[in-house]
Amino acid sequence: MIMEMVGYRSFTLTTGNGQRSRLRRLKNGVPQGSVLFNIYVSDLPTTISRKYTYADDLAVIHADGDWQAVEGALSMDMATLGEYLQTWKLKLSTTKTVSAVFHLNNKEAKRELKVNFSTETLPFCSDPKYLGATLNMSLTYRRHLESLRKKLTSSVALLRRLAGSGWGAGATTLRTATLALVHSTADHCAPAWIRNAHTRLIDPTINDALRIVTGCLRPTPADYLPILAGIQPAELRRSGATLSLGRRAMEPGHLLHSALTRTRANARRLKLRHPFVPAAQQLISFSDNNNIRAGSGRVISGTRSGRKAHKTSHFHSRHRQPPTGMTLPRRAWVRLNRLRTGVGRFRSCLYKWGMGCE
Repeated sequence: MIMEMVGYRSFTLTTGNGQRSRLRRLKNGVPQGSVLFNIYVSDLPTTISRKYTYADDLAVIHADGDWQAVEGALSMDMATLGEYLQTWKLKLSTTKTVSAVFHLNNKEAKRELKVNFSTETLPFCSDPKYLGATLNMSLTYRRHLESLRKKLTSSVALLRRLAGSGWGAGATTLRTATLALVHSTADHCAPAWIRNAHTRLIDPTINDALRIVTGCLRPTPADYLPILAGIQPAELRRSGATLSLGRRAMEPGHLLHSALTRTRANARRLKLRHPFVPAAQQLISFSDNNNIRAGSGRVISGTRSGRKAHKTSHFHSRHRQPPTGMTLPRRAWVRLNRLRTGVGRFRSCLYKWGMGCE
């Protein structure tokens, strides 16, 4: 099967007006999107810096307290990789290759890293993007979460076109659309930035999507929304993703195994306020002591959802399960949820809001 994928490959080029070129045969390279590329570059040369690969994306990382030492090590490694690429007829995408630096020294905030490749200096980027995550100098993920909020806002705008308070798609359809458009995007790289203070940037947008599913008004407490929508709260979803990644990292062959098992005294890394490793270790210990598996919906990572869980227990006992009434028509479903939460356009609420008589 491997020989069929590698050998006897050919192609033709067809233009918009119907013209077609003659058949040409490919003499090198591997098919797009196959695991053969990983096999093809599995013998990357040994470098001073650490290498992290994902498909055709390669990150070369070196940690040192001296700028000249970092620039020298990375330049030597790029020269080594350049010889490897030339030997095996691979070409580096210079438009997508940048250098970046991560530190907490504000005095050196404007200093740019000078890494040489061939006869050129790689462009410096203060906010590089790697595997869909936007990074910055101090790894606060603020730029990433701001960009993520814009994407989620566009997805919520699409959901608003599917339903209103008395018309639109059913609750089951809206729930599926929310999971596909909103939560799948919001959960990307969550184990890296879940403990960051800027996480609050995207939570209101996620709550807007849940309000569309349930038909609840804005004064409705946010803790009610996930249970009424039958979707696990965002905080628990992120904790579940961290726990799942931590359990996979405990396997000896995993990329993060050494980082998760080594002692903090031997670790040489940026001093973050809430790094991944201690959080994953704490969740693994907690889940082992309480016999909880990743994704079960029982892991409570923080405080807010745990303190207020008793207030929503009369709605439903478990998250991620459709609550009663999701098959009702849209108007009846909205009225039911507003009665459940006690927040709706009826006399008691209007009087409380100063919009009606007692």
